[in-house]
Amino acid sequence: MNLHQFRFVQEAARHQLNLTEAAKALHTSQPGVSKAIIELEEELGIEIFARHGKRLKRITEPGQHVLSSIEVIMREIGNLKRIGEQFSAQDSGTLSIATTHTQARYVLPSPVAKLRDLYPKVNLSLHQGTPEQVARMLIDEVAEIGVATESLADYNELVTLPCYEWQHMLVVPKGHALSLKERVSLEDLASEPLITYHPSFTGRHKIDFAFAQRKLQPRIALEAIDSDVITTYVKLGMGIGIVAEMAVQDVLTQGSDTLSVRPVGHLFGQNVARVAFKRGAYLRNFVYELAELLSDRLTRDLVARAMSGHVNDYEL
Repeated sequence: MNLHQFRFVQEAARHQLNLTEAAKALHTSQPGVSKAIIELEEELGIEIFARHGKRLKRITEPGQHVLSSIEVIMREIGNLKRIGEQFSAQDSGTLSIATTHTQARYVLPSPVAKLRDLYPKVNLSLHQGTPEQVARMLIDEVAEIGVATESLADYNELVTLPCYEWQHMLVVPKGHALSLKERVSLEDLASEPLITYHPSFTGRHKIDFAFAQRKLQPRIALEAIDSDVITTYVKLGMGIGIVAEMAVQDVLTQGSDTLSVRPVGHLFGQNVARVAFKRGAYLRNFVYELAELLSDRLTRDLVARAMSGHVNDYEL
C-alpha cells in the first residue's frame, strides 16, 4: 500500500464517490484512480466501497474504518511537512487563511499586516467563502487557520476558540425617523424594507430567529454578503440596513454625512467570531502569532492547550 492509494480513496469519498471528479482534483485519470482503489482493497482483503457495476455506490462499514485511518495518516504527513518547513526554512513558507468577506475586509487587515512585519518571508494566502466553506477548507487542509462567526463550532474535526464578540448595527439614512427614536423595536424594523446579509452569513440566523420569536415577518428588500453593498443601497434609499458592528466602525468613530448607525444588540443578541484549526494539526510559529494578533484573549499556550483538548470556551 502507498500514499497515492490513500489519497485516491480519500478524494473519492470527498467527491461523493464520483471518480471522475476525484481524478480531476488529483490531476490524474479516472481509470488510474479506480485501479489504485481496487489494488488497496485487494491488499487489505476488504471492500472499501460497495459497487453497482463499475460505479461506487456507498462506503462499506470496513471502508469507514479505513477512511478514518487514512485521515489520520494524511494529517500526520501534513504535520511532518510543516515541521520540516518550520525548522528548515526559518519561519518562511505560505500561511493560508480561510475566512468570510466581513472578517477579511474589516477584521483581518491589521493583524495580517502586523504578521507580515514580523515574518516578512511568509507568503500569505487569503481564501474567502461561506462559513461552511471556511470549515471545509480547514478540514481539507487548504487553510491552516480560519475565522468566521457561524458554523465553525459545529464540526468535530475542528478546534475552535472564541475570538471576539460583536453586535448588529442599524444603518439608516441621515435624518431617518429611526435614527431619532429612543429605543428601536422589532416592530419598528418589521415595518421597513430591510437590507441585510444572506442567510448563511454574519449572524443572519439571529436576525431571522428574533423576528420569528415575535411572530413578525420582516420585509427583506435585498440580501448581500458584503457590508459595503448593504450600506450603498441604504444610501440609495432602498431600505434600512442591518450590518455587523465592525463594518461601520468608521461611521461610529468619524461620523457620516449620509448615514446614521445605532446598536441593535438588544434585539438580536451578541455574536461570537471564532478562530479555528484542524484538530490534530501541527501549528507553525506564525500561526500561533496570528491567533495572538487576532485577539488579546488568545495566547500561544492557550491555543496549544486547546489543540491538545484541554481548553473550553468558559475559560475565555
